[in-house]
Amino acid sequence: MSPYWIFPPILRGFKSLVSYFLPTIVFTLITLPAHGLEFQSNVMIPMRDGVSLAANIYWPDDSGGPFPVILMRTPYGKPGADFGDAREYTDLGFAMVVQDCRGKGQSGGTWDPFVADPEDGADTLGWIEEQPWCNGRIGTAGGSYVGWTQWALMPDASPALRCAVPIVPFSHVYDDIAYYGGAFQVALLFGWGAAVGNVFLPPDELQQAYRYLPLKSWGDQFDKPVSYLNDWIRHNTDDDYWRRRSIGGRHERITVPILNIGGWYDIFSKPTLEMIMKVRESSVSRMARRNQFVIMGPWAHGVGVRKVGDLDFGADAGLDLGAIQKKWMQYWLMDEETGVEDWAPLQIFVMGANRWRDEFEWPLERTDYTPWYLHSNGQANTLNGDGVLAVTQPSATGEDSFTYDPDDPVPTSGGNNLVGAPIGPIDQSTVESRQDVLVYTSDVLNTPVEVTGPVKAVLYVSSSARDTDFTAKLVDVHPDGRAFNLCDGIRRVRFRTGMNDEQLIRPGEKIRLEIDLWVTSNLFLKGHRIRLEVSSSNFPRFDRNPNSGLPFGTDVEVIKAQQTVFHGPEHPSHVLLPIIPARN
Repeated sequence: MSPYWIFPPILRGFKSLVSYFLPTIVFTLITLPAHGLEFQSNVMIPMRDGVSLAANIYWPDDSGGPFPVILMRTPYGKPGADFGDAREYTDLGFAMVVQDCRGKGQSGGTWDPFVADPEDGADTLGWIEEQPWCNGRIGTAGGSYVGWTQWALMPDASPALRCAVPIVPFSHVYDDIAYYGGAFQVALLFGWGAAVGNVFLPPDELQQAYRYLPLKSWGDQFDKPVSYLNDWIRHNTDDDYWRRRSIGGRHERITVPILNIGGWYDIFSKPTLEMIMKVRESSVSRMARRNQFVIMGPWAHGVGVRKVGDLDFGADAGLDLGAIQKKWMQYWLMDEETGVEDWAPLQIFVMGANRWRDEFEWPLERTDYTPWYLHSNGQANTLNGDGVLAVTQPSATGEDSFTYDPDDPVPTSGGNNLVGAPIGPIDQSTVESRQDVLVYTSDVLNTPVEVTGPVKAVLYVSSSARDTDFTAKLVDVHPDGRAFNLCDGIRRVRFRTGMNDEQLIRPGEKIRLEIDLWVTSNLFLKGHRIRLEVSSSNFPRFDRNPNSGLPFGTDVEVIKAQQTVFHGPEHPSHVLLPIIPARN
């Protein structure tokens, strides 16, 4: 199956986006009998505000229909008559509708990411179900932003919407994309946001652009300003601006069977799981509650592959997602018995063991949440320091210190990235050689330890700054010394009690921080070690905290901060690991 409707073209380079903005072809009907497909280009579908959005339509040519329909709504440009997925699905008896989002491709209106998709999706759905070639059954498909356009239309959707297959999706832009622990995901938002705003920079220029200050005018530095980039900085709390770019927590009003597909190293790993579980727990429809599914592999934003970053996860990781999606669509849209309702709600790939396993809830009920505590003699800096990670609490008070310099931030080295930085599991040895990275490592494991679930670090810290960041990263250390990142997080100090409650600190004040490291599933094998890295930057994944305490986005200069992490009986800094007991 073609990857088009799974991965946005951004993964194949920014400039490739342009090639998908097809020239205008007004209401041209093309019959392709060799492929059993008819194609209609740029059909203009009216929206409630008078704007019309362009769609390409594909249907089988050997029958008059009506047909079940698969809808995709995309900002990345529509494929043409030679769309391979369309041929495969029309051969099975489906019609397909692929629509340019508002302000993109041949559609009317203004492109402002996320905001119009709930209404535009609902209007498009209503138009399709009125067409004579639609049999009243519609499913949705696609990945990344095209996953968002599916979730955006699902609350209170028409009964004609029978199923959805969102791949690497999200549902709340503020939490899932923009502000993660209070820090702005600068590489993702600015890198992707500039590209879909038709600003294309070579990688070296993009890296330099990430350092631009003040952030509040980041979108003005180009020949063609992109205004929404500045809006994303101006709205740095979860206000009405972001609530309009969200499904608004309306999971109980979703009554559609959904198959979310994602990866542990994807930029949307956590929401991929949580969105489904919220519907499973709260939907008003018993049928919908029973038919929410997740497939979670060892992947980044490109799902279904076996090699990610520096690691090959084996042949089992290379899942045939095309076959799975077809079974899903045939079951819900054609009443064909494909075994879908026999699937486990959660199919996860346990890294390290490199095997799939069926589960029935998230987090797993049998989880033993176990704190692993930070120890040292005051020299945990670098992987050659004396930092130790252990299940026993330290008996003596200790602390470790480092200097955080925003002009020399810790570089992003792997993780849940899309643009601007390496992706997936990368050996952290270079990062761990820096003096501004504290490294705490367990003894060699005598038995395997499985960590599957949400991971959290709890740190007791102080800073010379009034506002700063602390980061944490969970790492699997192999017997040969290579250290591969699993999951990581950040916490902006001013948001330590909540994203709408800014509180600066006094220099030297000791505070407790919780850092959400999102999710993972990994078996630390016998002979491996568990490691936690602590620092104050991860750039360009996250913006550099200038350490000033000034209103966000206004800084034009940065200052250094002296950071301290405390551990001991009164300050039990630790990482809370979701340990899964071994089954007999």
